[in-house]
Amino acid sequence: MAAIDALDDDTARVIESFIDGLWAERGLSDATLGAYRNDLAHFAKWLDRRVALIQAKRADLQAYLAARNTPGSSPRSAARLLSSLRQFYRYQLRANAIDEDPTALIEMPTQGRRLPKTLTEADVEALLNAPDTDSDIGLRDRAMLELMYAAGLRVSELVGATRAQVNTRQGVIRVTGKGGRERLVPLGLAAVEWLEQYMREARGILLGAKQSDALFVTGRGGGMTRQNVWHRIRGYAEQAGIRNDVSPHALRHAFATHLLNHGADLRAVQMLLGHADLSTTQIYTHVARARLTALHAEHHPRG
Repeated sequence: MAAIDALDDDTARVIESFIDGLWAERGLSDATLGAYRNDLAHFAKWLDRRVALIQAKRADLQAYLAARNTPGSSPRSAARLLSSLRQFYRYQLRANAIDEDPTALIEMPTQGRRLPKTLTEADVEALLNAPDTDSDIGLRDRAMLELMYAAGLRVSELVGATRAQVNTRQGVIRVTGKGGRERLVPLGLAAVEWLEQYMREARGILLGAKQSDALFVTGRGGGMTRQNVWHRIRGYAEQAGIRNDVSPHALRHAFATHLLNHGADLRAVQMLLGHADLSTTQIYTHVARARLTALHAEHHPRG
């Protein structure tokens, strides 16, 4: 909030009104809204009261984007910044606060398609086998990893999951994703078995006398945090000898890529991942295709 605190009251009020309105319209995450707020605050500060944020023209935006285009800056960062500005001015146009959108004729910078890093099936198997399931924490972590891979969960969905969302009898988890959208995702037999064992043998011991709705809990009796999950996964990846930089999202990438490698329909994967737009899911077809191309080159006699 430091950047916006440095602004005059009128500018800060305009930005916060936009943030509130965007949240009401689209239910975006706090992280996304925070990025919009930060981008707009920095642009308003750059304008330095020469012109009000809401009155900025195309030339002002172009000059700002050019100033931010320093050596080493990536087209992806510039695209994200322009996207923030575009969201703001389109919102003002819908609210009849301005007569035209100053971003309308500004083109997005060209950026190469970045393919997500993914784990091989052997990598995933090694990662899943890394926790010591003779310990309560290891059993929790094995169930956690199995669930992430079986359901393709975002880390925020994992740490926000409650016991009530899991139905091991039916083998599904009810996930609340981005924008508050809910989806039912099948778990598979392995994940169900590890979840049942964790809840039967370890969860109560970790909680002790404390109470929590969280599915995955710590030895202090509270729910897991994103940082907890990241730290645990990175440690298990090193223990398993996986060279790639493994993050919680890597299991979500692996979930999607491995489904497509084994013939899953793209729209089915979209539904399982909770993507609002099919184009977001299509990135995984490139990952799967790249993997198949590499396999062909390695094993085909004329590859």
